[in-house]
Amino acid sequence: MKTNDPRKKAILESFKNGLIVSCQVQHDDPISTPDMHVKMAEAAVWGGAVGIRANSPEQIRDIKKVVDLPVIGLYKQWKAGTDVFITPTMEAVREVYEAGAEIIALDCTDQITAEGRPAWELLPQAMKEFPDAMFFADVSTYEEAARAVELGADIVGPTLYGYTEQTKHIEEPNLREFARMCRDFGDKVYMIMEGHIYSPEDAIKCLYLGAHSVVVGSAITRPHLITKRFTDLMGCYKTNWRDAERSAH
Repeated sequence: MKTNDPRKKAILESFKNGLIVSCQVQHDDPISTPDMHVKMAEAAVWGGAVGIRANSPEQIRDIKKVVDLPVIGLYKQWKAGTDVFITPTMEAVREVYEAGAEIIALDCTDQITAEGRPAWELLPQAMKEFPDAMFFADVSTYEEAARAVELGADIVGPTLYGYTEQTKHIEEPNLREFARMCRDFGDKVYMIMEGHIYSPEDAIKCLYLGAHSVVVGSAITRPHLITKRFTDLMGCYKTNWRDAERSAH
């Protein structure tokens, strides 16, 4: 059920019908500089964004110093033997929380962590440990979304659609499946669309289907991947830009 906490509700309602921009820079990105994530966030504010999604305690802190918007924080950590990389441990949750993120995003799929347990098991533990935080469940299927709702996530989004073993063949957003999530869960949780959205027109479609708001990252803040999408098509799909998007860092 959607929160009745006045502070949380005010933040979540501020996202309504708005754009959340994912401002992330990996160390091996060609655009990586010490302040690139901050410049991305400042540009997002200028453009009218209602929130920021940011990766790593350091980048979250930097952005919070200069941007007065709610931050959805996460901590990407790649480990051998697992595909779970979005805030995969309680320590990662703690670091994101202490960095100042109002909302913590974490993997809530069926994927198995490096510790040998389903990723979604971390959600109820994190909610108990940090009751004043809000949690964004990153899922890949309708079934995972249903479970995240039952566990009490504040936000659910298909962020990992196309990144799990079950969905890795996906190239485009499954708007029909997302619409089903919004229809069935929209009165219980804030449904936010994230993943594979590359145009304002696609974002509008998601709002029409029931999204509370939309997160866009690569199409706005990663010019090397935008370029690669063009060159892959112009080169007759001899390469696949998604291999770079999905790569570990």
